[in-house]
Amino acid sequence: MSIALFVFLSITTVYYAVDGAAGIRVDVIRRPSPTFPAFREAPAFRNGEECSWESTQQSSSSPPPPPPRVDIAMTLDANYLRGTMAAVLSILQHTACPESVGFHFLAARAPDPDLVAAIRAAFPYLSFRVYRFDPAPVRRRISPSVRHALDQPLNYARIYLPHLLPPHVARVIYLDSDVVVVDDIRHLWQVDLGEHVVAAPEYCHANFTAYFTGAFWSDRALAATFRGRGRRRPCYFNTGVMVMDVDKWRRGGYTRMVEDWMMVQKRKRIYHLGSLPPFLLVLAGDIKAVDHRWNQHGLGGDNIEGRCRSLHPGPISLLHWSGKGKPWLRLDSRKPCAVDHLWAPYDLYRSATPTLEE
Repeated sequence: MSIALFVFLSITTVYYAVDGAAGIRVDVIRRPSPTFPAFREAPAFRNGEECSWESTQQSSSSPPPPPPRVDIAMTLDANYLRGTMAAVLSILQHTACPESVGFHFLAARAPDPDLVAAIRAAFPYLSFRVYRFDPAPVRRRISPSVRHALDQPLNYARIYLPHLLPPHVARVIYLDSDVVVVDDIRHLWQVDLGEHVVAAPEYCHANFTAYFTGAFWSDRALAATFRGRGRRRPCYFNTGVMVMDVDKWRRGGYTRMVEDWMMVQKRKRIYHLGSLPPFLLVLAGDIKAVDHRWNQHGLGGDNIEGRCRSLHPGPISLLHWSGKGKPWLRLDSRKPCAVDHLWAPYDLYRSATPTLEE
């Protein structure tokens, strides 16, 4: 085998991880099936000179150490694949060290060959692994919410993320599939968590009590949940953008804590939304606050009608279409919101049918 061919095969290898077990090596190069959505190939992004900033501390005869790796986790679902592709492209495009970013994708079933092939075809040089998230344990704990999409087991995968990742991953950034990053993701990665297990933007101006039902607040024992938690009052935070200390999450038993609140919800309806409220019940008031620029959320409107919303004032590092409206659907329907045009430049989708300009 020639050297060139060997290198080509090496960089197109995909590693799967099933239920957190050892990876299975697959050396077959394939394209998605003709019926699967097609995506354009993204440019090959390479590390910039500043990625070797630590080399200034080494002797001139020593090779520079590699830049710190940034681990990012996202769910992988055919219905949101277009959003995932755009998110990955935006991260790689805006970081100075794209080759030092690794992706961990969580899938609700055995990794779909078409899904994996689509990612590899769009990003031939991407470092990623796909993990199977078993939905059975969480499915029996899910209660109906205000929107069916919020009740899908994969929406709860973030709760189990630290138990799916390999032991060497000590910190991870979890991102929803409906985001685009317009800043260097390393800035979010470098946040000082201190003693906290999660870092995320907090929104203390939001009506925190509205995230829970009257049955919750009228129950003295339940209403006392947030008393004495840290030195700050509990505030809303969005779980679509989080920096997680994986080791602390595992040691602290946070998955079980969230599951316990989900079982309380099964017995007594204490909230209306999906996976967010149990996170708030466990962590609100005890997270590391991050600048709001890292989650310009709500661009998908509310969870019922998904009406258009404008940007909040201030600097922006991450745009988040949380809510019912998704930019790719609104753009395809020719009824986009103004903010959806900020997502469009990262869309790698290749339509099978030509469109005519109006």
